Amino acid sequence: MTLYDTGLLSPVRAGTPVEEATSDTAWAQAMLDAEAALARAQARLGTVPEAAAAVITGAADVALLDVRALALAARETANPVVGLVAAFTAVVAERDAAAAEYVHRGSTSQDVFDTGALLVTARALRLVRDDLRRTADALGRLAAAHRDTPAAARTLALQAVPTTFGLRAAGWRQLVLDAGERVARLLDGGLPVALGGAAGTLAGYMEYARLAGERDLGAYAGRLAALFAEETGLARPPAVPWHALRTPMADAAAALSLAAGALGKFALDVQNLTRTEVGEVAEPAVAGRGASSAMPHKRNPVLATMIRTAALQVPAFALVLTQQLPAEDERSAGAWHAEWLPLRECLRLVGGAARTAVELAEGLEVRAERMRANLALTGGQMVSERVAAVLARRVGRGAARRLLTELSGEAARVGCSLAEVLSADARTAAFLSAEEYAELCDPERYVGGAGVMVDAALTRGS
Repeated sequence: MTLYDTGLLSPVRAGTPVEEATSDTAWAQAMLDAEAALARAQARLGTVPEAAAAVITGAADVALLDVRALALAARETANPVVGLVAAFTAVVAERDAAAAEYVHRGSTSQDVFDTGALLVTARALRLVRDDLRRTADALGRLAAAHRDTPAAARTLALQAVPTTFGLRAAGWRQLVLDAGERVARLLDGGLPVALGGAAGTLAGYMEYARLAGERDLGAYAGRLAALFAEETGLARPPAVPWHALRTPMADAAAALSLAAGALGKFALDVQNLTRTEVGEVAEPAVAGRGASSAMPHKRNPVLATMIRTAALQVPAFALVLTQQLPAEDERSAGAWHAEWLPLRECLRLVGGAARTAVELAEGLEVRAERMRANLALTGGQMVSERVAAVLARRVGRGAARRLLTELSGEAARVGCSLAEVLSADARTAAFLSAEEYAELCDPERYVGGAGVMVDAALTRGS
């Protein structure tokens, strides 16, 4: 079959496991899985013959269907389930005409599509969860290895005060762990089957059960929901069917947005630290990767760039999902349909970004010597906060701040270190010796509790 979407415009997910897990074929297979699971659940309750459920399950193979034909047929019904059910019923009938009578029994398109959509979501999110865990593990190793590696912290794009690379990596790890926890919670009960029937009353399911001899129809509905969930591996549905109550989709959007943002923060920091003028980290070197079409000397940070593209797109797609919460009536004409493509794009982009982040985190080259060189760029001015605190005990806080502002400017003008200016100025020279000022202005001696915070951060998730 012709590939209509090869990933050409979305390299972050091209060739990654999530691409296959969210393909049209995978989506059609998930809907077939939902149909088969429903038949098995009904068979366990005695309202569908076990032999029929077995035939239906055996025939639930997307390779037996023409997915492109299903897509074209969907133009006539505004959803792919109607055509899928017709084609699937024909496949079952070829094997057992009697079993074909039990396909989609009592169900509706939205039950099948929403259950299939969350099966796809669950399968993709398991890939994401595993890759977030690997990324967090790699960042944890970086944080531990560079617990005390001094580096310049930057605020509003400028050097601020010293920090450590270990603390920076621990921060990246913390965001990734946050995202992983939310994905895990979604996988643990946040992705329910859809079971409501034509208008959320379960009437079709219950009527077929009544005709099959079921007497306790109220209890039947609850048992069917529980067994359907068990057969799919998804969670039980809420008490009220969620056809027009889109909490599961909004929850998925929130978790995917956070994951994209967490990975995006890591990627953006790597991009900035990779700048020629900064040079404190580098992406893992792979022959031919990052080549420029015009400038042979360049090795672009392509992994971080791809992750960032996903981080910038996912919130927009996720917004479409949350915008469908105010859906009209018992089923929406358009709002439900508008979820499908944005959901897939969120899954693809986050899945691709998470897989890319593993490679970036595991192979990131840390250049501690460049970090130390950048710390020296201001000649000790980046610890003016510390010097001001020491001088405040002698001349008062306000006066100390004014002195440091003036002397920092002087050091920058004459091109010497802050310690040298402090030692030479009559207003400060008497307070400390030149050696003491040199020690006081050493950036590596002013990283606060960075190491302790790294230690504390690494206890999480260990």
